[in-house]
Amino acid sequence: MTFLWTSQEMIEAMAGRPFGSLPAGITGISIDSRTVAQGEAFFAIKGDRVDGHDFASLAIANGASLLVVAEGKLPALGRLTVPMIVVEDVLGALQKLALAARDRSSATIIAVTGSVGKTTTKEMLRLALEPSGNVHAAVASFNNHWGVPLTLARMPVEARYGVFEIGMNHAGEIGPLSRMVRPDVAIITTIAPAHLGNFKDIEEIAAAKAEIFEGVVPGGDVILNRDNSQFDFLEQAAQAAGIDNIHSFGQHAKAEFRLAEFDGAAELSTVWFSHGGETREVIIGAPGRHIAENAMAVLGTVALVGADMDAAIDALSQLSAVKGRGARHRLSIGNASFTLIDESYNANPASMRAAIAVLAASQPEGEGRRIAVLGDMLEMGEFSPAVHAELVSPLLAAGIEHVWLAGAEMAALRDALPESVHVEYRPTTAEMVEFVAGAVAPGDVIMIKSSLGLGFGKIVSALLDKYPAFHDTGRQI
Repeated sequence: MTFLWTSQEMIEAMAGRPFGSLPAGITGISIDSRTVAQGEAFFAIKGDRVDGHDFASLAIANGASLLVVAEGKLPALGRLTVPMIVVEDVLGALQKLALAARDRSSATIIAVTGSVGKTTTKEMLRLALEPSGNVHAAVASFNNHWGVPLTLARMPVEARYGVFEIGMNHAGEIGPLSRMVRPDVAIITTIAPAHLGNFKDIEEIAAAKAEIFEGVVPGGDVILNRDNSQFDFLEQAAQAAGIDNIHSFGQHAKAEFRLAEFDGAAELSTVWFSHGGETREVIIGAPGRHIAENAMAVLGTVALVGADMDAAIDALSQLSAVKGRGARHRLSIGNASFTLIDESYNANPASMRAAIAVLAASQPEGEGRRIAVLGDMLEMGEFSPAVHAELVSPLLAAGIEHVWLAGAEMAALRDALPESVHVEYRPTTAEMVEFVAGAVAPGDVIMIKSSLGLGFGKIVSALLDKYPAFHDTGRQI
């Protein structure tokens, strides 16, 4: 059996002490007692809401072969007979194991941050690099103080590439994670007013994202968005961090990895990627100019790490939008259908505009409508009324005539929209769930978008539960 870690390696890396008869090794790592698999180690992390030690018995029942627990919690776990590694602090032990994983790895490491597009860019990198070697990448959006070390500790020693997503809500969060990951290539997708309530202005957001430069290995590469207003600042910050290899992507004439042309459609994009005097046609299997732009950074990475460019371009045609980030569903209603675009995972002004543009490119059927169902963008602080009201401009430019709104902050957009737009407003998500489920009609294209805290995923779930998937069997004549 091939182990992710031997028990002895874990003990040495985490400065832990064995308790009981430890297995020879583990096949994986989990911090969720509900999904831990047979032969894995369960790290009993104490979070803001729950303490993993309280779920140790469930982890064992689900197949955990080893527990990593805190010294102070050991007396309460005395009745358990499963093998354990006892440490001072479980999250700290996971971080130590992550550092050991990085030290033992010969993989090329890529880290992605930015205000928008991190997860989709990570998935594009996974797709593009897989033809060239074993890729280890984060699941979901594991991009915070526990998600990054968990992903790193899970990286198998034989991985050829490691792809990591690094996020933040406040200054000072990205730096330690980047120093842990030590990327060979660091990408900043864009700088936009996300979490604006925690920062004075967008320049402070850029400075926080620039912390990713702290971990770039000597001789490593940085890829920056040449179209973004913060490009000059980020370029200077990278130079100040001692990084010599600074590259750019975007539509800008001076971008090294350039989006020469974009042809968007409802469910995919055709773009032309220009680099090194050569222009290549690329089909991307998900819609949106924002995705096409980040694909330039992905293909730039492929070039920098010496991976197979032809195979990477072919692979991007297989991209599909993920749950909450543009996943599309065609659902039955009566004898017809409507299209649901699920953008419910999160929202800030930049991602709202991108989602509105995707909706605008989608074609309703028959008498169908383009409907934007929008909820609050959280963490905007004192800027909240203005940034919500400013969504009027992209909605009108896109020709969206049906706008359904929920949440206290969206009242600002409701009040700013002209009478020519058909507006429905509900104070709460629960009320919007009930309304949407009964108001959708044949031929509609309906896009759901809000910050995660609004729970707009409930609207998506309600539609998926009520309306079955549409299967076009054709018509007999």
